[in-house]
Amino acid sequence: MRIRRILAAVIATAALAGLGLTGAANATASSVNSVTPGECTDGGGTIDRSTPVLPTCRGGMYDGQTVD
Repeated sequence: MRIRRILAAVIATAALAGLGLTGAANATASSVNSVTPGECTDGGGTIDRSTPVLPTCRGGMYDGQTVD
């Protein structure tokens, strides 16, 4: 019984760790892409200039990508 619980906990931890890694990879991949101001607004988004480093497209097709 104890072995089953330990094995289930190990498998659950590994699965959650795998999801965390893929989420981080997706966040990194999407933050590398940038769009022009025209692409952001044409895609249905608005330009959020309150972000600290670069403006960000909010909403629409390019949500979360930086605007250059």
